Amino acid sequence: MRLNLVLELSDVPGQLLDALDPIGKLGANIVAVIHQRDVKTERGTIPVHISVEGDRVTLKRVLKSIEEMDIQIIEVDGVVKKEKITTILIGNIIDKDLKETIKVLNNIEGVKVADLNLKMSDNPEESASRIVIEADYGIKKDLMRNINEYGKSKGFLVINEI
Repeated sequence: MRLNLVLELSDVPGQLLDALDPIGKLGANIVAVIHQRDVKTERGTIPVHISVEGDRVTLKRVLKSIEEMDIQIIEVDGVVKKEKITTILIGNIIDKDLKETIKVLNNIEGVKVADLNLKMSDNPEESASRIVIEADYGIKKDLMRNINEYGKSKGFLVINEI
């Protein structure tokens, strides 16, 4: 079985070697590696394309090992992995239309509201919502900016994860 991965690596010596190390140690074969230092993600990291072969169990162990090393796997066999982003909106979100807020977020390309918790208060201005968003990998920075702008337009206090 062959698995095509795209990893996100820091542009520092030894990162590629560290990422490749568990593949051989766990019994998988490296078929191809494409490492272009001049191509960078929005985070300033380098996407590295790796094709590996092995049985299903071995490849699962390889993926788990890479993730445990805190190496970001951007894509597996052409499927872009999602990032989970949590944001909190504080303010009169009920009167200022919770449904509209969800619709605005879901209309951003590559974004979907995955979970929402609402804390209501006797004082509507102290109500809060915690929104968990699934977003395509690599759009987090722009998404956070959009959320901040939307929150400001509605008069919400916005607390984003770092």
